[in-house]
Amino acid sequence: MPEKGLVHIYTGAGKGKTTASLGLALRAAGWGKKVIVYQFLKPPALKLGERKAVAKSKLPIKIVPVEIKWDMKKSLSNKKTVENTAKKIEQICGKIAEEAKRKKYDIIILDEIVFCVSKKLASSAWIKNIIKSREKTVEIILTGRGATKKLIKLADLVTEMKEIKHPFKKGTKARKGIEY
Repeated sequence: MPEKGLVHIYTGAGKGKTTASLGLALRAAGWGKKVIVYQFLKPPALKLGERKAVAKSKLPIKIVPVEIKWDMKKSLSNKKTVENTAKKIEQICGKIAEEAKRKKYDIIILDEIVFCVSKKLASSAWIKNIIKSREKTVEIILTGRGATKKLIKLADLVTEMKEIKHPFKKGTKARKGIEY
């Protein structure tokens, strides 16, 4: 009998949430599991090492950057941008729920969706729908800062990344291959 898929949340202010989810994706792919990673608020034009690595490999991992115009410094203060972003995320969550129901993938990673819920760009009800409608063996991983009590209640595993010390505070810039 196949095992029940669990729901993971990687949250907190520390570095490593996306990295942890991608490590899980790599491990799962090593065992022949099909993985899809939806990256919210990380548009296609953003050059990320994980996208390059997956494109070069023959691993059963698909990364889908969700097409949303978003600026982490400005967009939250623009009501129209927030509304448009929420509509787009709701549509994508509906599509993901269908994929989860049909078990198109063994593992579905929703990168930065926790942040989206915390900033009211997404609803925890949309995430609950994905979880409840999925085929029971599908594993769901949610990442991002600010996990709400509602999201935490939906999860089987919650890991909080806590920042103790970070080189950004001393002026170190994001480094290719390490932070992106």
